[in-house]
Amino acid sequence: MADSNITKRALANALKTLMQTTAFAKISVADICEKCDMNRKSFYYHFQDKYELMNWIFDMEFIGLIEKGTPDQSVKELTTLFRILYDNRAFYRNALSVQGQNSLSEHIREIAAPILQDRMRDALAEETAPDFYITFFLDALLGAIIRWIRDENCEPPEEFIPHFFSCILATAKYILKKYDD
Repeated sequence: MADSNITKRALANALKTLMQTTAFAKISVADICEKCDMNRKSFYYHFQDKYELMNWIFDMEFIGLIEKGTPDQSVKELTTLFRILYDNRAFYRNALSVQGQNSLSEHIREIAAPILQDRMRDALAEETAPDFYITFFLDALLGAIIRWIRDENCEPPEEFIPHFFSCILATAKYILKKYDD
């Protein structure tokens, strides 16, 4: 198992390095293998394709956030998420530019939907949150993250997070005020 993780990490580091300067679409499995001095057979033993490797990188960087998170830790989780994205922004700018099936943004949706469902259960005082709510908030969250991380003048998380929450609170207050009138 340890050897497997060493190999996976070497492949991951190779992909992350390549993605610093090369668009994901232009990177081949052969490029990844060459970068870390491995053969294609080793790659395909561990990963089905480069998309699976890209998603594995995300999973490994965020595994601690999704394993033991509680509703009380949601802000801390987002702060950690934004810090990791910011510190690795060249990789994530490139990764979040990939669209369609097997893309990182679709992978994030698959992971985040049940977590968001769980977090919203308390807020809504219902057994489950309607799919519309989950989709709406995932679209908003992913849209904000993608716009932020892809901005060439990407502000540090310490500046972005207050803007992010301020926007959410201001919008919620406005909507509540309109419904109260």
